[in-house]
Amino acid sequence: MAANFGNKIRNAKLVLLGDVGAGKSSLVLRFVKGQFVEFQESTIGAAFFSQTLAVNDETVKFEIWDTAGQERYHSLAPMYYRGAAAAIVVYDITNPASFTRAKKWVQELQAQGNPNTIVALAGNKVDMLDARHVAVEEAKTYAQENGLFFMETSAKTAINVNDIFYEIAKRLLQGQEAPSPQAGIVLNQRPDERMVSTSSCCS
Repeated sequence: MAANFGNKIRNAKLVLLGDVGAGKSSLVLRFVKGQFVEFQESTIGAAFFSQTLAVNDETVKFEIWDTAGQERYHSLAPMYYRGAAAAIVVYDITNPASFTRAKKWVQELQAQGNPNTIVALAGNKVDMLDARHVAVEEAKTYAQENGLFFMETSAKTAINVNDIFYEIAKRLLQGQEAPSPQAGIVLNQRPDERMVSTSSCCS
């Protein structure tokens, strides 16, 4: 019987939302391919990737939609976040405007998205601490007040990139709904994630 559990695969739609230049595509590229491109071209419309993670005896196959951050593509976003099991809202810790935009994405998800969607807030570019303009405490407080879980990440150095996806996978398998506003937590880097397979295609 135990072997059967190891073969269980859960498909999960995951969407990344955030301002242009926040590093959404770079986070996905780091997670899926283990790569970082210094000058990443802006996404047009959306790009699709998939990646499989093992969590204990179960497997989650993420179907990842990386949405464009430009305002002219905003009207397309609901097509991607509707029905999503999880969302990662990304901002750039060196750019306060991107944090303001991230808050607007969270508000939109709360108003129009699935109330059971697991939502993570990712403060990206933590490798650029000298240029930080969004305090970690400010983001942490916002996450706690809005029932999100929060990590600071770096697509460039891979800090917490696998970890944020791993935590989402764990929550999906636990059947955990988005936490209450009082339950927002901040997560530190985990050493125990394990990648199983990688595939991607871009549109």
